[in-house]
Amino acid sequence: MNLFSDIRSLVASAIAQLQAQGKLPEGLELGPVTVEPPRDPLHGDMATNAAMVLAKPAGMKPRDIAEALGPILLADERVVAVDVAGPGFLNLRLAPAVWQQVARAVLTEGTGYGRSDMGQGARVNVEYVSANPTGPLHVGHTRGAVFGDALASLLAYAGYDVTREYYINDGGAQVDVLARSVYLRYLEAHGKPVTFADGTYPGEYLIAVGAALKDKVGEAYIDQPEEIWLEDVRNYATDAMMDLVRADLKSLGVVMDVFFSEKSLYGTGKIEEAIADLDAKGLIYRGVLEPPKGKKPEDWEPREQTLFKSTEHGDDVDRPIMKSDGSWTYFAPDIAYHYDKVSRGFDQLIDVFGADHGGYVKRMKAAVSALSNGTVPLDIKLCQLVRLFKNGEPFKMSKRAGTFVTLSDVVEQVGPDVTRFVMLTRKNDAALDFDFAKVLEQSRENPVFYVQYANARVNSVLRKAAAAEIDVTDAALSQADLGAMTHESELAVARKLAEWPRLIEIAARTHEPHRVAFYLYELASDLHALWNRGNDEPGLRFLQDDDPAVSQAKIALARAVSVVISAGLGILGVTPAEEMR
Repeated sequence: MNLFSDIRSLVASAIAQLQAQGKLPEGLELGPVTVEPPRDPLHGDMATNAAMVLAKPAGMKPRDIAEALGPILLADERVVAVDVAGPGFLNLRLAPAVWQQVARAVLTEGTGYGRSDMGQGARVNVEYVSANPTGPLHVGHTRGAVFGDALASLLAYAGYDVTREYYINDGGAQVDVLARSVYLRYLEAHGKPVTFADGTYPGEYLIAVGAALKDKVGEAYIDQPEEIWLEDVRNYATDAMMDLVRADLKSLGVVMDVFFSEKSLYGTGKIEEAIADLDAKGLIYRGVLEPPKGKKPEDWEPREQTLFKSTEHGDDVDRPIMKSDGSWTYFAPDIAYHYDKVSRGFDQLIDVFGADHGGYVKRMKAAVSALSNGTVPLDIKLCQLVRLFKNGEPFKMSKRAGTFVTLSDVVEQVGPDVTRFVMLTRKNDAALDFDFAKVLEQSRENPVFYVQYANARVNSVLRKAAAAEIDVTDAALSQADLGAMTHESELAVARKLAEWPRLIEIAARTHEPHRVAFYLYELASDLHALWNRGNDEPGLRFLQDDDPAVSQAKIALARAVSVVISAGLGILGVTPAEEMR
């Protein structure tokens, strides 16, 4: 059941009826017509912009269209009032029976309530985290991991075929630095004095890796030149770091479908193949770029380079793909990687990057547009910084990394559920403050607690009802007589439940999983408000003394809230709480 979709269909049917009567012209585009909750609940239950968006193509005044639509909509038994507001907005008020049926639909459909076929099985690749394999994941990676994983779950819930992917940046100079850092820990494990030069990684997390390398090769690399051990140690260290990354992700509940190695692009012809594809399209040339903005002429050395004509696909400037020494720029393997994703037949690509990749968006979109001939959209989501606090004061905590707070530090402090939910309490492109004390508070100001407490309250009611020998299975509750559910506080909960299917489609379409977290907080707030009203008005309590039938009806509404909260938390990767301690 998708009530907003159903009422939109009613509006479309009314428009068709006016067209059949010659009161509206044929051929009107109904795509922009929406039905949504009004900004002010006092105006009604739903509002449609139909008259506003059809006025210009119909050559009519919006209010005239609205007044013609009103009586047709009012003839439907679900609609009890229609008001024309302002220049032509239509506000609808629905019968209480409509909202009562929402709770029944939730219990009948169960985990299927809110699921959508909007994606129609389209294949989507969501690439996220993709950190250099040079150390443990830090708190910034944590936000990208949570966002990407929740987005993948959201898209799957909305009917897409989703692949979760991690791009291992193991093809650049940083992995050579990693190898040298591990080699120092290897020497240290043999009792040798070592000094970490600038640029090497001094974090304690490499101590165990160096010791394990000692156990594997013994003294074989001691006093040997770099060319003897560098490649072997690089491979060994990269594997060890990726084992650490996988363990960190697993502690957060993140499991990837694909780990793609950048190194696999080199020496295999894959980069050359991707560039050849662009060259065949006339997009590769030799040329000289203009100096970057802000550069003085004397600071700029113009030189001929091999360039990708990215400006033909929306970029600001063309981009170099080959250095003057004939080696590839860092952009070339990224082009090849996305060429591989396009070649794998994905219908849509999503990349989740850190805040420092803002300058990379247009060039990457241009590359994918060129490689796919404009058929595969690429959406790049930037995750802004996470600022750590404790009791309102800036907080630094680094036991092993040397210079940053790790993902495992955060999870160890507050647990994976709290970590995941809090990381989604802001839109991805807004900075996020993470206060280790506040996220564990048991108050309304803590959205994690507030949502979990709502679910725990429902489960408490179910346990008490079962103890009173009331049948509270979903099958029984779905057959309860909901006619007594008429109080405004009860209807407010049902209205919010009705928004869930619409919310899913909006969040999936905009690639914004934070909308799910916001919605769950609002739903929990409505449930808590109803609960608190019951403290003063016994008739609103979920358990009614000596009236199992009425109790069953009221519990049906509460259980419907739990079903939706559990579904929403599932998308966010959070385990619903059955009780709070």
